[in-house]
Amino acid sequence: MKIKNKNLVFVSLIIFLAFFSISFNQYYGYIGILPIDSFLIFNSGYDLLNGYYPFKDYWTIKEPFIDLVQAIFFKLFGVSWFSYVLHASTFNCLITIFTFFFMKKFNLDNGLCFFYSICVAILTYPTAGTPFSDHHTLILCLLSLYSFINAINRKSNIYWFLVPVLLGFSFLSKQAPTVYIIFLISILSIIYFVKSKNISNFISAFIGGITFLILFFLFLFLGEIKLNDFLIQYFSYPMSLGGSRFEWLFPFEFKRIIWRYKLQYLSIAVLIYLFIKLSLVKKSKTFSDYLIILSVVSFCLLTVMHQLMTINAIFIYCLIPIFCGISHIYSKKYLKQEKLIGRVLITLTLFSTLYYYSTYVKNRTFMDLRGVNLENSIDGKEIHSGLSNIKWITMFYPNNPSKEISNIKLALKVLKEDESNKMVVTDYQFISVFLEQYDFSPTRFWYDFHGYPTEKNFYFNYWKEFVLKKIKKNNIKSIYVLKPLHGETKPLENILKNCYEKQIFSEYFYRLILNNC
Repeated sequence: MKIKNKNLVFVSLIIFLAFFSISFNQYYGYIGILPIDSFLIFNSGYDLLNGYYPFKDYWTIKEPFIDLVQAIFFKLFGVSWFSYVLHASTFNCLITIFTFFFMKKFNLDNGLCFFYSICVAILTYPTAGTPFSDHHTLILCLLSLYSFINAINRKSNIYWFLVPVLLGFSFLSKQAPTVYIIFLISILSIIYFVKSKNISNFISAFIGGITFLILFFLFLFLGEIKLNDFLIQYFSYPMSLGGSRFEWLFPFEFKRIIWRYKLQYLSIAVLIYLFIKLSLVKKSKTFSDYLIILSVVSFCLLTVMHQLMTINAIFIYCLIPIFCGISHIYSKKYLKQEKLIGRVLITLTLFSTLYYYSTYVKNRTFMDLRGVNLENSIDGKEIHSGLSNIKWITMFYPNNPSKEISNIKLALKVLKEDESNKMVVTDYQFISVFLEQYDFSPTRFWYDFHGYPTEKNFYFNYWKEFVLKKIKKNNIKSIYVLKPLHGETKPLENILKNCYEKQIFSEYFYRLILNNC
């Protein structure tokens, strides 16, 4: 009877975590809008669903895997905001459930596994609410870390197979921090293979890598994507920006590097102590734990480094419950004061979750809406029925969303009346989806320098040729521009030079009429 009761409790906790992690994110996915981020994957997922492929039909430096997943969600659940947010909610559910199972495999009791997992559900995807590259990448990197740790701890071939597959999907979501995690796990895996001399584990990891490559090249083949286009857009151009991103690590200020991420460091303090302790002991029976602890500590430091180099708001605080949970596991295994340390870790997790929830999730800080009165929001159905129930408010019109809606409705009217092939430049990328008109945009998002080359960049001529070829191939005579654009001021004008005339509809909406470009 006790076994049945335990199983019932276990299943009940899993069901509750799944329901909570999905519904919690669904709720916040309808509150607030950051146009450049909120609609990016909405549009590209719809394009991919309709046969327009990244690298070939539009320039992209990130997220082809996320676009593909979104296309699948649209295919299964219909093209709607609900299915869009459900995509993010599903990944929030995945990391929540797998965190629970991961900690359970280390014999942490159900209550603690549930506690740490539900904190993960609160802090991970609800910051953005909608699909976003940083969140997807972090989740996939975490799942690959879980697989790596389980592979070492349980010597299981299936986990070794999953590690390169998950890292591959993560890399096709965003290159950084995936490349750092690939380097970390590869080095530690080699150390493990050499030490353990387990050939079957190595073969499983190798087969996993080959499986990912087969899937990747199959995608290129089906989409008729040239390998050279992929390499330039996804490797070469981003690498040309790498130096500028690394500069953001400097200067090494205590407040910016240490104090700002103090809770992350506190969450791994036990692991750092154990790493030093095990380094001095050097017993073969602790080798697996040594590698696992090293992987978690390094993962924390690498994600902090990545956060310092990103232009987005802080999102890695969702790692604190995970690091605290792992610290709890190893404190019980190695430390005499594990009960006291456990209470400290629980307290740290609880208060950090409450703090970051109120500061970042509830206030929609990641959407640049911190300090904005969300009560000023307007129902998105005022723009289009497809946006019903969204609490529409953006950083651009925090006090007067009605003005923003009027600008968008004017653009919708003009674009609907023009049935010719036209290029649409805007951060409101839902427009082409709801008008059922392909926007012929040469890029997934408009952000000068960060998204595509400037004139000073080595790859500018490639970008220029890519744009002009798209204009000629599709007989584009007009380019409509709807502002505000988060990362642009004069889109495409450095390519078009003087081969256009400008027709102004309003302060934020105009058309470039092309002439022999």
